[in-house]
Amino acid sequence: MPPYSSPRPSLFRRDLPDGRLHLQEGPIDLIVEAFGERTERRRAYDAAATCFHDVLPGLVAELDGLRKPVGAAVLRGPVARRMGAACAAHQSVFVTPMAAVAGAVADHVLAAMTAAADLSRAYVNDGGDIALHLAPGETLACGLVAEVRDPRLNGRAVISHDIPVRGIATSGRATLKDGGRSFSLGIADAVTVFARAAAEADVAATLIANAVDLPEHPAIERRPASELDPDSDLGARPVTVSVGALTRDEIAAALVRGQAEARRMQAAGLIEAAVLFLRGEAVMVDREGSGLLPAPLPTAA
Repeated sequence: MPPYSSPRPSLFRRDLPDGRLHLQEGPIDLIVEAFGERTERRRAYDAAATCFHDVLPGLVAELDGLRKPVGAAVLRGPVARRMGAACAAHQSVFVTPMAAVAGAVADHVLAAMTAAADLSRAYVNDGGDIALHLAPGETLACGLVAEVRDPRLNGRAVISHDIPVRGIATSGRATLKDGGRSFSLGIADAVTVFARAAAEADVAATLIANAVDLPEHPAIERRPASELDPDSDLGARPVTVSVGALTRDEIAAALVRGQAEARRMQAAGLIEAAVLFLRGEAVMVDREGSGLLPAPLPTAA
């Protein structure tokens, strides 16, 4: 099918040859796949496209509030409310609803699909933050990457219907300078989080990646986020620009800090599992016997 004709030239829809759907507008770029009867897949894709039409305009209309600390503004749109709800559990630290934007968009589009069609499996991938649907007896495999800036697969997790994971998100040190779209306060190469929704995984991955850190280390260069992007919701907070040489003990110490934060979130019921990568080393937080994460844990080549 040719690209979707829209009165908004920036809105793009294309059915891919492999059966997936591509939706894009502005910075939001979705890859969608549904599994089921052909007519059900078509209903799901049409529902996704219809729903997607209002996503970016809705977010732009509330952008000022979304850039404020969570709880500081009343959020009205369906995606904005998802963002705020996912971040509300983390109000003890500085976080804005923008920390959950990609995951919330994925959750919102997936909800429209599953409301419209009977599907065995489905996922919405928003730049690596993924919302997924699994009917009883179904499974999906998810690739793990040890380096956000060089996304080669280093392993995989297998999610079954019985595991309470319906959202996956990855965060790490991929600044605008590196070609990424977001900043990190920490030094993690990648943190992948598994949670009950993509928005919840999104904010958790951001905060766990922030916690993988070595404060005041001389080999870590930081600059105010506003110097790199005047529109950043982080304002003048220092974000990581580059990381120099680290010893194995320093790498381990940084990972331990992030692992402690992931364990705290898991104990609070905010996440199900997480994998943290830094300089070829990895640690994980998982529930015993879950079967979700591989053992032994993969590391970067």
